Amino acid sequence: MSFKRALGLFDATMLVAGSMIGSGIFIVSADIARITASPMLLLVVWGITGLITITAALSYGELAGMMPEAGGQYVYLREAFGPLAGFLYGWTLFTVIQTGTIAAVAMAFAKYTGLLQPFFAEDHRIFSIGTWGVSWAQVLAIATILFLTAVNARGVSVGKIIQNVFTSTKVISVVALALLGIIIGRGSDAFHMNMSGVTDLVPSEPLALLPMLAVAMVGSIFSSDAWNNITFAAAEVKDPKKTIPLSLLYGVLLVTVLYLLANIAYLCLMPLNEIASAQKDRVGAAAAQVMFGPPGATIMAILIMVSTFGCNNGLILSGARAYYAMALDKLFFKKAGELSEKQVPRNALWIQAAWASALCLSGTYGNLLDYVVMAVLLFYIATIAGIFRLRKTQPNAPRPYKAFGYPVLPALYILAATFICVSLLMYKQEYSLPGLVIVLLGVPVYYVWGRKAARG
Repeated sequence: MSFKRALGLFDATMLVAGSMIGSGIFIVSADIARITASPMLLLVVWGITGLITITAALSYGELAGMMPEAGGQYVYLREAFGPLAGFLYGWTLFTVIQTGTIAAVAMAFAKYTGLLQPFFAEDHRIFSIGTWGVSWAQVLAIATILFLTAVNARGVSVGKIIQNVFTSTKVISVVALALLGIIIGRGSDAFHMNMSGVTDLVPSEPLALLPMLAVAMVGSIFSSDAWNNITFAAAEVKDPKKTIPLSLLYGVLLVTVLYLLANIAYLCLMPLNEIASAQKDRVGAAAAQVMFGPPGATIMAILIMVSTFGCNNGLILSGARAYYAMALDKLFFKKAGELSEKQVPRNALWIQAAWASALCLSGTYGNLLDYVVMAVLLFYIATIAGIFRLRKTQPNAPRPYKAFGYPVLPALYILAATFICVSLLMYKQEYSLPGLVIVLLGVPVYYVWGRKAARG
C-alpha cells in the first residue's frame, strides 16, 4: 500500500495558503499596534514577516526537491542532523505545534460561532469542577476536529476538495473586504490620522527599534506559520520536485499580500489607538463594523468561521503524515505507520485528533502556543542550516530545485530568525524559556522510545 499522488499545483498552493490563514490576521494586529505605537511600524512588522517567510519557503524548495516523501521537515532534519534532531521536531510538532494549533483554531471557530449562536458561548458550561469545566464551545471545537479527521480518513481526494473550496472562499472574501475597506476608508479622518504618523518609524532610542520589532513579530510570525505543511504530504503531490517549491512560493506570496492589504484596510478605517484597543483584540470585527455597521460583526464572524474551518482541514490533513514518517522510523506509535485502504495514515489522523481534542478540554492550548513560537523558529533555523550541511555531506544528491539566492538569502534568514529568538529570550522569557523546555523534554523521551524500539 502506498500514498496516492492526488495533489496538483493548485491543490498544493491552497494547502499552503489555507493552513496559514486562520484567525490571526483578524486579531494579532491589535497587539502589534500596542507594541509599535506606529502605523508605519505596524506595516513594517507584517512586511518583514512576509519577507522572512518567503525566504524560508524558497529555501525549503531545495529540500523538498531532494526528499519528496511523506514527513517533510521531520525528514529534512533527520537527514541533515540525525534521528534525534528529527525526533525533537516531531515530538514538539505532535505535543504542541500541530495539535495545539489545531485545538486553538477549532476553539476560534467555536468562539465565533458563539457570537452568532449564544448556546456555544464560552461561558455556557456543561459542568464545572472548581475553576475547570467543559463548555459547549469546547464540545463544538472537538466536534469539528473529529468531523474533519473523519473526512480526511476517507482519502486525500476528499480532503483536498474541502481545502480548495474553503481556502478559495476565504482568500476571495478577505481580499474583497480589504479592498472595500481601503476604498471606503481612504480620505477618512482615521486615514489622515494614521498618515500623519507614518514618519514615526524611529523610537526615541534607535537601538531599541530592532528588538521591539522582533518582539512585535511574535503574532505575525504565528499567523504566517504552517506554510511548511505541504512538505508533510509530499508523497501525495504530483510531480513533487517541481510542484512543492512552486506551491510554497505562490502560497506564501499570496498570503503575504493578503495580510498587508488587510492591515492597510485597518489603517484606512480606524485610528491606530482604536486598532490597539479593539475589544478582545478583534480588529477584523471592528473594521467590519466601521464598513457595515452592526451587521459587520456578523459578517466577520462568518468569515472567521470559514477561515478557521478551512485552516484546520489543512492542518489535520498534513500533520498526520509527519507522524506516519516517524512511525516508520520506530519513533512513534507503530499503528501510525500504517496506511488504510483509502491510502491515508488513518491511525495517525485519529491519534492526532485525540490529543488535539484533549488540548481543547485542557484549556491550556493558548499558553502552549505562546510558548512554542521560538521553538518553531529554532526548527526553521535548523532546517535551513541543513541546506548548508547537506550540500557538504550529500553533494551529489539530485537537486532539481536549488535554494534561491544561496548562500546569501538562507544565511540572512538564519541571522534574522536567530536575532528574533535572542530578543525573545531577553524580553519575553515567560514565553521563550517554556518553549525550550518543551523541546528538551523530548531528549529523554527519544532515548526511552529508542530502547523500547530496539527491544521490540
